[in-house]
Amino acid sequence: VQLVESGGGMVRPGGSLRLSCAASGFSFSTTDMTWIRQGPGKGPEWVSSINCGGGTTVYADSVKGRFTISRDNAKNTLYLQMNSLLLEDTATYYCATGGPRNYAEGSWGQGTQVTVSS
Repeated sequence: VQLVESGGGMVRPGGSLRLSCAASGFSFSTTDMTWIRQGPGKGPEWVSSINCGGGTTVYADSVKGRFTISRDNAKNTLYLQMNSLLLEDTATYYCATGGPRNYAEGSWGQGTQVTVSS
């Protein structure tokens, strides 16, 4: 299993970023996927999950209405569109195999850094 995140960077409050997670080494189209983040000095925080077909998505209250998770099974890629970014969204963002109940036992990528700063 290999998961490679990209798309992080530095952005001002109110800005947008789109993260990508390129997956290989497993059957992506039959695997639920999850985004997790870890802010400075904090533990991991579940952000969002999507089922294997892409028809069901769930979000943490802290990002609901601002973030959108999606996937392209033809490209083996998971996405996280982040809009209206806040200072508190600053974190390393990880993609992982599994849904909201079992992602902790899944495979994780190396993470991509998102910094929201004025």
